[in-house]
Amino acid sequence: MLSLVQHPNLVNLIGYCADGDQRILVYEYMPNGSLDHLLDLPPGQQPLDWNTRMKIAVGAAKGLEYLHHFADPPIIFRDFKASNILLDANFKPKLSDFGLAKLGPTEGKEHVSTRVMGTYGYCAPEYAMTGKLTVKSDVYSFGVVFLEIISGRRAIDLERPTEEQNLVAWAEPLFKDRQKFELMVDPLLKGNYPIKGLCQALAVAAMCLQEEAESRPLIADVVTAIEFLARPKDSENNYEDSQRRGCLHDKSAREESE
Repeated sequence: MLSLVQHPNLVNLIGYCADGDQRILVYEYMPNGSLDHLLDLPPGQQPLDWNTRMKIAVGAAKGLEYLHHFADPPIIFRDFKASNILLDANFKPKLSDFGLAKLGPTEGKEHVSTRVMGTYGYCAPEYAMTGKLTVKSDVYSFGVVFLEIISGRRAIDLERPTEEQNLVAWAEPLFKDRQKFELMVDPLLKGNYPIKGLCQALAVAAMCLQEEAESRPLIADVVTAIEFLARPKDSENNYEDSQRRGCLHDKSAREESE
């Protein structure tokens, strides 16, 4: 399937080997490894800054956007997670490991019925319960990864206290109280992030993690919503104004959905 698609945010398949019992896929080299190795870092290791985190989120979302909206037929990634996002020398993200990807629904169908596969902590609830797979299943998984990027926490971390082991379950009550948003940021950032940018980012994550698939945005809308967060500031005033507008927009959108 990977050989059929090409996009700057999808890892490039260079070739393969099928010789005797050898089965080898050859990809472009991604020197910064996978995103999951940059989450929940040990003390003393330099964390990713806020802007780099947002660039990774946008690039990963653009990879999904291509699969959902531009590939023909559409492709559902089905195993979108931090370990499947590889980073090049400039921390540009590329989706890898299409082993569980499925061709999306065609001819007016809304979902693909398939055996439930994927990774615990990232699977959308409706897919885990029914096996009905849609592009919105990937959107939920993106929400989990986006929350990992913001918080520096893993989707499932059994070394944390019981109430904090599942990232989404831990975050759900915090999403409802704007005063607690800063509790959700990676402490390794030491306050070096824009408050209003955090507001926008968490609002998008919350929308992607809606329990009902129909309530989640399309990944194309997610790209639009977070793309400006990764842009360099043209000027402090323009940046703060755009952040303020985005924050107010998402506040009203969230209140309407509630």
